[in-house]
Amino acid sequence: MVLVACGPFTPSDGVAFEPLSDLLEVVARDRPDVCILLGPFLDAKHEQVESCRLLGSFSDVFRLCLRTIIEGTRSAGSQLVLVPSLRDVSHDFVYPQPPFPFPDLPKEDRARVLLVPEPCTLDID
Repeated sequence: MVLVACGPFTPSDGVAFEPLSDLLEVVARDRPDVCILLGPFLDAKHEQVESCRLLGSFSDVFRLCLRTIIEGTRSAGSQLVLVPSLRDVSHDFVYPQPPFPFPDLPKEDRARVLLVPEPCTLDID
C-alpha cells in the first residue's frame, strides 16, 4: 500500500499542523508500506509566514514539523519519502531542488526515511 499526500499541512488560519496530525493518525491506522509526502511543509504563502508572525524561526518550525512526521510514522514502520516544494519557506527555492538537509535524523530512522530532490524518480518494489 502506498499513501501519497501533498501539503500544505496547516490550515489557512494557523500553523498548528492539525491536518498533519490527522494524516499521521491515518498512517498509524492503515500502516502503509510507503508514505510519500510532498511539500510545502511550511508554506511560504501562508498568512502567518508572510507576515512573520511565527513563534520561532522558519527553520525551527520546519524541523519541528519533520520531527513530528518522522516520529509519527515510526510505529507504523512505513518507508517515508519526503519531497520538497518550491513553496517550502525554509528550503532552497531553486529548480531542481536538492533534498531536505536533515543531519539530526535519528539513527534508527535512517534506513526508513528517504529525503529526495524535486523532481525525482522513485522505484517502489
